[in-house]
Amino acid sequence: MRVLACDGIHEEGLAAFRAAGWTVESSEPIKDSAALAAALKGVEILLVRSATKVDAEALKGADKLKVIGRAGAGVDTIDVEAATARGIAVMNAPDGNTLAAAEQALALLFAIARHIPSADAGMKAGEWPKGGLTGFELEGKKLGIIGLGRIGATVARKARGLGMEVAAFDPFLPPAAAARMTVPMLDLDGLLAWADIVTLHIPRTKETTNLLDEAALRKLRKGSIVLNAARGGLIDEKALLKLLDEGHLAGAGLDTFVTEPLPADSALRKHPRLVLTPHLGASTKEAQRAVSAILARQILDFTQTGAIAGCVNLPPLSPEAAQEMGPWMPLMAALGRLCARLIPAADKLHLTYAGRVEKLDPRPLTRLLVAAHLGPASGRVTPVNALQEAATRGLEVSETLGGDGDGFDRLLRVRVEGNGQTREIEATLHRGPRVVRLDGVELDFDPRAHLLLMRNEDRPGVIGLVGSHLGAGGINIVNFALGAKGDGQALGAITVDREVPGKQAAALRGIPGILALEVV
Repeated sequence: MRVLACDGIHEEGLAAFRAAGWTVESSEPIKDSAALAAALKGVEILLVRSATKVDAEALKGADKLKVIGRAGAGVDTIDVEAATARGIAVMNAPDGNTLAAAEQALALLFAIARHIPSADAGMKAGEWPKGGLTGFELEGKKLGIIGLGRIGATVARKARGLGMEVAAFDPFLPPAAAARMTVPMLDLDGLLAWADIVTLHIPRTKETTNLLDEAALRKLRKGSIVLNAARGGLIDEKALLKLLDEGHLAGAGLDTFVTEPLPADSALRKHPRLVLTPHLGASTKEAQRAVSAILARQILDFTQTGAIAGCVNLPPLSPEAAQEMGPWMPLMAALGRLCARLIPAADKLHLTYAGRVEKLDPRPLTRLLVAAHLGPASGRVTPVNALQEAATRGLEVSETLGGDGDGFDRLLRVRVEGNGQTREIEATLHRGPRVVRLDGVELDFDPRAHLLLMRNEDRPGVIGLVGSHLGAGGINIVNFALGAKGDGQALGAITVDREVPGKQAAALRGIPGILALEVV
């Protein structure tokens, strides 16, 4: 694997990749899309922090890219939709910088409460600036937390330790989960009216951009303080300056901004009631080491075992679940290709996982089969974009978990429909990946092998002619499975030692009694 690490990724994670035998190249931030596109040629793993922006234009150069890893939490600098469309997994490591980000918000609060920046600047200018720098104590103050995820919950715990009252609003928390929280939950208007200080700990999305606009900021009581150490754009910066100028807000602490780096002529830089830091939320030695190591482990597990953690565009899959899924993976890819041969332009695909499948998560397996099914016709399709590609092509995909295994420990039933036809495959892991029925006829063959699938008249002599034709062409029959349909026809699955050339396949189709023949 070839890894490109931008933005100063900590060495601990890079060492893990090297130990796995991967090639690691380090780079300064690449901020030009065309330059990043050129740098991505042949790269399979891209690692970034917040400086390198991975947009759709840059991804045009990603001819081999499998994973984009964000050494941190936010993925707003990555075009996740464009990556998904290209079949690229996007991973982050949100747990590694939880403590650092929470402490940064509190550091901003302490700096505002005790006028640390002004006091420090005055002292260094040779002054004794004690007058006019009377601060306030945090104990007893009301802290409103917007977003009670990992970081928000950590802020709540530490703020309570300081003697602060804490309440929260979380737009992403289901009501049932909110009811179980130990922190009182309010709606946004209620939180703004209640709090002395508001701190934001949510991602930036279309719904949360400018969440604190002028109308929302005016709902805060006069003399309140606002903190943002999460993502730029959650607060309307122009409205914030306006309310600071009016004196409605006593101060604000910002670690993140709409435009980063913050322009030199930004009005934010000049405001005396603002404390600014240059996106330092995750900038601790401990956090950078942790996110690098966590991200490396996730990517290694993903590529080596199929486990999925920290992936924003794939469902999670624990190492234990990946181990349970492992034996199915070769079967799914083979069945996807087989379905494409049986019905090339399918419009419905239904999978039933039957038998002892209580511990099985079928979603990654279904994605794998769909990717293999669509791959030959749709260019680059991976499990990441398989369902999106299926929807684009009008393929309806559904799955069922449970049911009778018909005597097998585990049985997979696949029904594929299209062009007025319906074909059914039943496969199992018994004695390795095997197809045990095709269109209701009992057969036994390995779908990963070179195959000829044949429908013929059920009468003497037909099979002998097929064998003779193959032998004359130097093709050896490894296995021959035949089953009668009961209507004067039979189905056959012939496993051969190499792919049958097109001319020879055409000759086989011309044998009297052969009704249909597919090379798989």
